Amino acid sequence: MPCASLSTSDTLAWLRAHLDQQPALSRAHLAKDLCARLDLRDAKGRPREMACRKQLLTWQRRGEITLPQPRHQPPTRRPRPEDIAVWPEITGPLAGLGAVSLIQVSGGTAASGEWNAMMRAHHPQGDGPLCGAQIRYRIVSEKHGTLGGLSVSAAAWRLRARDLWLGWSDAERAKNLQGIVCNSRLLILPGVRVKHLASHVLGRLARQIGRDWRDRYGCEPWLMETCVALPRAGTCYRAANWTELGLTAGRGRQDRANKPPTDAAGTSQKRVFVYPLAPATLNRLCPQRLCSGRPPTPAGWVHREFGGAKLGDARLAARLLDLGAAFFARPQANIPQACGSTAAAKAAYRFFDNERVTMDAVLQPHHQATIERMRHQPIVLVAQDSTSLCYTMHPAMAGIGPIGNKVDGPQGIMVHGALAFTPAGLPLGVLDIETWMRDPAEFGKREDRNHKPIEDKESFKWQRALVPIGQAAARCPNTRVVTLADREADIYEYLLDARSRGLDTVVRVREKLRSLDGEVLKLWPYMQARPKAGTIELTVPRSGKQAARKAALSVSFATVTLAPPRNKSHLAPIRMTIVLAREDAPPSTVPAAAVPAAAVPEPLEWMLLSTVAVADLADAIERIQWYACRWGIEVFHRILKSGCQIEDRQLGTANRLEACLGIDAVVAWRIHHLTYLGRVTPDLPCDTVFEEDMWKGVIVFRTRKPPPDKPPSLREMNRMIAGLGGFLGRKSDGEPGTQTLWRGLQRADDIAIAFRGFREAYTLPA
Repeated sequence: MPCASLSTSDTLAWLRAHLDQQPALSRAHLAKDLCARLDLRDAKGRPREMACRKQLLTWQRRGEITLPQPRHQPPTRRPRPEDIAVWPEITGPLAGLGAVSLIQVSGGTAASGEWNAMMRAHHPQGDGPLCGAQIRYRIVSEKHGTLGGLSVSAAAWRLRARDLWLGWSDAERAKNLQGIVCNSRLLILPGVRVKHLASHVLGRLARQIGRDWRDRYGCEPWLMETCVALPRAGTCYRAANWTELGLTAGRGRQDRANKPPTDAAGTSQKRVFVYPLAPATLNRLCPQRLCSGRPPTPAGWVHREFGGAKLGDARLAARLLDLGAAFFARPQANIPQACGSTAAAKAAYRFFDNERVTMDAVLQPHHQATIERMRHQPIVLVAQDSTSLCYTMHPAMAGIGPIGNKVDGPQGIMVHGALAFTPAGLPLGVLDIETWMRDPAEFGKREDRNHKPIEDKESFKWQRALVPIGQAAARCPNTRVVTLADREADIYEYLLDARSRGLDTVVRVREKLRSLDGEVLKLWPYMQARPKAGTIELTVPRSGKQAARKAALSVSFATVTLAPPRNKSHLAPIRMTIVLAREDAPPSTVPAAAVPAAAVPEPLEWMLLSTVAVADLADAIERIQWYACRWGIEVFHRILKSGCQIEDRQLGTANRLEACLGIDAVVAWRIHHLTYLGRVTPDLPCDTVFEEDMWKGVIVFRTRKPPPDKPPSLREMNRMIAGLGGFLGRKSDGEPGTQTLWRGLQRADDIAIAFRGFREAYTLPA
């Protein structure tokens, strides 16, 4: 008979009467009488007296009955002789201890007694009980013997900060919890005063626990957690690169009231720290987890774009995650301001100075994440373009070169990038970035350019970028990858190379008088003679003093065979499609005499070369729309310079600057991505992109009201954050742009930090 059937009014009435008649009845006899009255038995016919005792206690906690006082109180534990042992006094540097090792402790041995005595004498939680599976260790020095002890046991079943960071559901937690272990005890004896010993021990534990746990229990853990009671800061865990996730609710395992304790003897709040033992397993099981160490980052994007970078050291990989989060939170701040403290800024400068930290290593996880996003798209447009980063105002920077037309002109570095987009304009990520410094000795040799092979020219950058683009296309077999390039890429070798690699390309024509194989007319006269297939209307964005406007373009197309240039007659002809879009009459709303010359709109004219066949007007218009997406990489470069302030970085050398450029490039892409995501998917809940403290803090700051239970849409949140950056939200303003968004993000991060601090320090609405 189940114990739940005991909860009846008749039974309670009988119990109250029974207690009134026999007030001296012991709890054990009362449970025995109740069991006999209800005839409760298990499957073997034995009385279930223990179930009755538990139910009696439940009714007493509810206030439905009052049980007699227990006759036997638990004995008070007296100090054991070994608990008052004299432990050694040790001072000096860590190297003076010799080899420090962790020795497993077996139950019933002298070492077990020593471990228990240490914990009972010096650890606030004593020697137990430890929960579930467990391994105890003694910390032993080669020269001085026992220095302390620690233990690893089963993880907490529920831990809100950890589960939120991992992004777990109840089902995922039940399935994967066995892979988490808890560092439940860590004790360095009070007499041992050696700097960095605790963090050194934690480092040894992280390297050893996986093997020891697998040998004893048959499964290898991939994450270790611990809880540090306030007001302790957990300094040794921070020094050992553990990540702080937040605070516990302050309730222990035995809590039944579902409320934090109100007396001094209750369980206090604790800081939650975690350490990944197997990052690859962590990435596989929890791809959507939040990044902490700083405040949690939006939807785990930092881990997706920087996690798993092969920098040769886990500490460098962890620092990369912190810098990615810091740079995104304050995109316009310098490095000390973004890092938030002197120590973090020094760590950032050491990070960029490390020879293992290169731009390619920093960007490698982002490249992989970009390819994963490309796989879900039927068509991906990869725009190529070049820009220069000017560091003339930093003459002490080593490794820079001329970026203008004069050898003694502006100084800096050249950058060529390839950015992937959807046909709708949503940026998917950076596929390639190349940097180089021009050689001053090469200036003044312009007349030699026609005698150099293409591989020795700067323009070979277009073909070098085809290598990573082709590799990405090979990994996306169900995606059509099309490269986009401006007039600078109208190079015969580039077109031939793209064709030989099987890559589709769209290039704006620069050489209008290019020869056509088998035709008398040159390219431009030939296309002018072609009939118009139709018209298309495009929105021309505002440029300088020229306001945004609508442009009607006539469209014509043809398929031709390009003949190689005269000095490259050994190259093969190329079969290409030509699309010409031309604005025959640009609109003019005011008399020309009343308008400055710079404000008169110039007629648009695009002649596009494409390896993709064009069968009708719809295909031709699609090629034009594809090429229009190339403007996205111009926006990316603007964000990189004006939003991320890459040209204000003071890092001393070009090598350090390149490593920093890797982080800034991903941050610039992220800002660009958020801007377009708010336009393409405006109804998406904002908590899929922004952390909870950020969107709630911004709402409280902007509205002066408590945050709603349901997060607003991404469009609403983007507009609120952009409002912090100067976006007015008038009817004529349209949607916020990247500039107001990156300004607003800088203020929103400060608001989120303040909101989190108030929420943790005071009782605020959830």
